Amino acid sequence: MTGTRRVPRSRGAVCGILLVLLGLWGGLLPFAGPYVDFGFTPDRTWFYTTDRLQLSIAPAIATGLGGLIVLAAAGRMLGMAGAFLAALGGAWFVVGRPVAALWDAEGVGAPLGTAEGRRLAEDLAGFAALGVVVVFLAALALGRFSGAGTREAEEYDDYGSDYDDPRNAPSSPASGSGTTQPLAPSFGRYSRSPRNDPPEGPGGRGAGYQVDAPDRPWPPHPTDRRVAGDRDGPRL
Repeated sequence: MTGTRRVPRSRGAVCGILLVLLGLWGGLLPFAGPYVDFGFTPDRTWFYTTDRLQLSIAPAIATGLGGLIVLAAAGRMLGMAGAFLAALGGAWFVVGRPVAALWDAEGVGAPLGTAEGRRLAEDLAGFAALGVVVVFLAALALGRFSGAGTREAEEYDDYGSDYDDPRNAPSSPASGSGTTQPLAPSFGRYSRSPRNDPPEGPGGRGAGYQVDAPDRPWPPHPTDRRVAGDRDGPRL
């Protein structure tokens, strides 16, 4: 089952869209937050610092790029790589500020709110809670890509080791192969089942045939002709 690498693009659609939106939120909040008085000091829009690049923009890019990969991936390994990248971005949202203190980074700024509840909400929305949600969605996408679904498992059972070869990809019934298969006649001597031959009356074709003995061949008919390789006796 480890060889089933192709997956439907819809598998990571929801997680991918949410990851892209969360990446945009985390990257734009320190810059556009002052428009709605929700963000970080200084109370100026689009105020750029190197610390904001390290703590907000970088993890937002990782999260958004990972979400786009998850959203568009048609391969199992590519989807897992995108989910892992988004998980790294979410983890950096959570631990970035304590780790950045090791090289004396000042941070993105203090929350703009004056009440304790408001300040806590701004801090969680910009970093800790945001990172936890991103990691959760990335882990969910990683699990969906790492496990084979029922449809992929059935197709792998049908195609075996050649499942991953694009030339052997299963086609939909609507596409068809453009060819038809010959059908056995539904009546007569060479029918698939002797039960399919309708009786024609007491003296017609099939007269004397025992329906409860399907392993017996049809009796010869006056109109039958000998064929090459037929070892039976002369026809009536």
